[in-house]
Amino acid sequence: MARSELRVPARYYLRLAEELSRQGIDITALLAALQLPPQLLQEPDALLPFADVDRLVTRFFELTGRSELGFELGRQLHVSSHSLVGFGMLSSPNLEAALRFVARHFRLVMPSFRLLYSAGADWAELHFQPVAAMSHVCLAFHLEAMATAALRDVHDLTGGQAPPCRLQLSIARPPHAARYERLGDVVTEFAAGATPGVRLRFLADLAGIPLRLADPNALKVAEARCDAQVRRATRQRQFADWVAMSLREVSEGLPTLAELAAMLNLSARSLNRYLEREGTSYRALAGRIQHELACERLASGAMTVTEVAYSLGFSDPANFTRAFRDREGASPRDYQQRLRPA
Repeated sequence: MARSELRVPARYYLRLAEELSRQGIDITALLAALQLPPQLLQEPDALLPFADVDRLVTRFFELTGRSELGFELGRQLHVSSHSLVGFGMLSSPNLEAALRFVARHFRLVMPSFRLLYSAGADWAELHFQPVAAMSHVCLAFHLEAMATAALRDVHDLTGGQAPPCRLQLSIARPPHAARYERLGDVVTEFAAGATPGVRLRFLADLAGIPLRLADPNALKVAEARCDAQVRRATRQRQFADWVAMSLREVSEGLPTLAELAAMLNLSARSLNRYLEREGTSYRALAGRIQHELACERLASGAMTVTEVAYSLGFSDPANFTRAFRDREGASPRDYQQRLRPA
């Protein structure tokens, strides 16, 4: 999960760059300022180091001042935007098969996230989870882009007859939240979930929704080619930055070691062993992030000490006070008062 090693398709950021270019932003100059070769956003199969993606997305936000860039990017994408994976989706016999296909091969769409598919008798759910460390701005951008892109994919695959959907995003309610109210039969909830991610629950039996471009032979070709690409896509994992990001991005409480390990298909023991190899542990990271969040929330003045304690998962404010004093050398109340202007 090292950002310096992880490479992702450039085609999605090319789409965003084209849109911003029409708004008068000099994309060539922007890439030069970030020391990125311009051909990276011109070649159809180009890959970008994810660390550069983080810098690029952050700069897009700084230049435009627009909070809805991720939302808008997802709305512009089509199934065909996903290259070979999109071809496999279009060739699938029904909507459930198409979504299972993209979930199996999502590493080829966006390697910095994973996609889980689950279903019941009358519902089906897509769950997007980050598997790479990234900035808060970059994470929010990608979560919104994936949410609206998934809705657009289902809309396209069903010919505009998408089933009702419940959309949950872990990010706080954004300034452009009203845009979600115009997405059709979609109920949206923000600041949802115990870990960073996006859930889309479709309220229908998706296996009963056939696709008009279904082609068994084309699907076999797409499956074989995607499987071959996935086997070639290997990377070395590093975990500490990702765990710290995941702990920081949850608005209420902190995800447990077991919850984080499950996101990576690992046991809790294995994840902590990897963290120990990097010179840390879940307990050390959770303690540090929890204290940083406590300091930020106390400093804002918007929450009482008790509210901060509960927001961080403490069932007893007295335990929070003891833990805070052990790290800061002062009680939460004294720390908060110390920051108030004289």
